[in-house]
Amino acid sequence: MQVKLRSQHLTNGLSRRSALKALAIGSAIFAAPALKAKEQIANCQLNYDKAINYLGQHQAGVLTPEQKNASFIAFNITTTKLDELQTVFSLLSQRIAYLTQPQQAPSTENDKMPPAESGILGTHLQPDSLTITVALGDSLFDSRFGLGKIKPKQLVEMTSFPNDRLEAKWCGGDIMLQICANSQESVIYALRDILRHISPYSFPLWKMDGFLPARNIDNHSTAINLFGFKDGTGNASTDDTTLMNELVWVSGTNEPTWCDGGTYQAVRLIRFNLEFWDRTPLEDQENDFGRHKVTGAPIGMKQEHDDPAFDKDPHGDRVLFDSHMRRAEPRNPERHTAKLRRRGYSYSLGLTDAGALDMGLIFVSYQSNLKTGFIDTQKRLNGEPLERYIKPFGGGYYFVLPGMQSPQDSIAKTMFDALKQTN
Repeated sequence: MQVKLRSQHLTNGLSRRSALKALAIGSAIFAAPALKAKEQIANCQLNYDKAINYLGQHQAGVLTPEQKNASFIAFNITTTKLDELQTVFSLLSQRIAYLTQPQQAPSTENDKMPPAESGILGTHLQPDSLTITVALGDSLFDSRFGLGKIKPKQLVEMTSFPNDRLEAKWCGGDIMLQICANSQESVIYALRDILRHISPYSFPLWKMDGFLPARNIDNHSTAINLFGFKDGTGNASTDDTTLMNELVWVSGTNEPTWCDGGTYQAVRLIRFNLEFWDRTPLEDQENDFGRHKVTGAPIGMKQEHDDPAFDKDPHGDRVLFDSHMRRAEPRNPERHTAKLRRRGYSYSLGLTDAGALDMGLIFVSYQSNLKTGFIDTQKRLNGEPLERYIKPFGGGYYFVLPGMQSPQDSIAKTMFDALKQTN
């Protein structure tokens, strides 16, 4: 009996230990996914307080990873006085410094006066990864301010390519602002703030809002455009400083010294014929791009960033010669034949007069040399099959000013200093 009781005790003890062990293992099994889920939630949680440094040799918003939302707005300057033009850039500098950092919203002491700000972000102003990038159009260098003698050498008015149908109301501007953040309300807040401050000296010409798929940005994957294809796979790594200096940033003796640290910006508003595209067979869509739609891999390859191996496809049997990918970046004789950095956004603008979806792409590229960057790339693309589905109608060429080096600095200071030296 004692043996039996002892046996039962051992059995019960083992059972309890086994149960506790099993419980511990089970808890660990259940806890691991729970922890992982918490990590995933934490990774996905938005951090509206995230601030991007606006100071440096270069302006933010060029190499900065793309935020989810953007507005592109072009202005003309209404004053003809040089000191008031300087005031515009001084105001822009102050607003960039203020808006890109966390702030307590200013209060309105006198309710007989308009509120100090729009109020759409509440009382705690969070920058939400805001960047505001300032660029100059060719028209600012006319006779009004005497800036023509120090004009960036390659800055010209954008002219039509064969497939373009440029509309004057969507083109040009003395100043271009690219405002980006991870929510549209943050972009709108910054836009309204800036308009409020510079409206005495400027008049807005055109504005286009852009967006990128939130799931792509949150997952750090290549954004998918409205054609359903990954857009930007071929971009060079922004971590490669040497390459960025070659492709993006202006420096050296080919430009006025004050331009060092700036870059040329090409903005193109491109309408997509999505109803036609959505009736196009998948094989034709993929041949037009030269990539598989789901993976983004070059035709015949598996992964998005696989080498297209054009040297093993000399007759264009796999990736067609007139595909967008092969024309834009033929990799002959070298990688990064297209010497630019793309930073585009999709847009949605309601309906056209014909009742079609007015949607498409705000194509934006940055390059140290406008010709070897955007213009030569576009010339290679002239006549591509994809032109059946796209129609560029606006935009312009601009010069992105060098960055502000300190909080006391002002954007465009080097330009005005250079102008003084010519007088």
